[in-house]
Amino acid sequence: MKPEAPVQESPAHAPRNPGPSWGYQFLRIADRVLPEIIFRPLRGFGTAIAMAGMPAERRNSREYLSLVLGRKPTLCDVWRHFFAFEEALMDKLRAANGKTLPCTYAEGSANCSTWLLGDVPLLLGTFHVGASDLTGFLLGGYMKHPTCLVRQRVGNSHDTEQLAARFGDRLKFVWVNNSDDIIFALKDAAESPAAIALQCDRVGFSARTESFEFLGAHRLFPVTIYYLSLIFNRPVILSVGMPTETGAELYASPLFAPEPGESRTVLMGRARAHFQDFLRQLEALLRKQPYQWFNFTPLNPPAVPATRP
Repeated sequence: MKPEAPVQESPAHAPRNPGPSWGYQFLRIADRVLPEIIFRPLRGFGTAIAMAGMPAERRNSREYLSLVLGRKPTLCDVWRHFFAFEEALMDKLRAANGKTLPCTYAEGSANCSTWLLGDVPLLLGTFHVGASDLTGFLLGGYMKHPTCLVRQRVGNSHDTEQLAARFGDRLKFVWVNNSDDIIFALKDAAESPAAIALQCDRVGFSARTESFEFLGAHRLFPVTIYYLSLIFNRPVILSVGMPTETGAELYASPLFAPEPGESRTVLMGRARAHFQDFLRQLEALLRKQPYQWFNFTPLNPPAVPATRP
């Protein structure tokens, strides 16, 4: 399966990644012709220039880093955060260029490795963390069935386009820019044996949110994936990928599956526990590698306590 043709959107309203339109091409070419001893400092300098022009992203980075580091972040901390994101981008571009980046399984990820060798249709939940955006491509070679990636289409996304071109025989995109079409697109995807992969950390595109403990507060996270599990009778695995020296390491939750005759209330009770357990694992990973949280948007908002009448 190949990615769908681009949707024509008004330039004034089309979402877009930051940076010049030629930025990704420049990085790919420079990576081919420059030795790493020269190119890495150049990337660091470019990151500082880009960071200077992103005041909102710097502010959001400081908010997150203050919580995960337990102290006021320095300007160098913020630069490291931006640079970690840039290095994750380089890994994606290198994979698109044909470089082999191995992906290994962390302890406790047995359910995910078993699924990758099987035929069970699945819902894959992931987060904007570390190498998570890349693990689906790196592990895809082991899949016996295709995967649908639920994404927002944005301009200037050369990295995704090139990865799709390389792995397009087993990947399809479900674009969610138009919220009115999401459920129909997901229904079409669910009627195939393909896995459906969607992000579970940003609340902006989900009408279903719940409160969970994360970074010192009860914060809202989308739980749409569990409602889809009930609707489409598909099990759920949550996962993130953390960078290693040579590629990525996959951390995955145990399998969550609907039970026959189970009510929505009972299912969502189990779902909340399943999601909370994985958030605790994710927070522990971020405490060890704090610069791998790639949401440069406002942190998930604290839940507002219910008021009594």
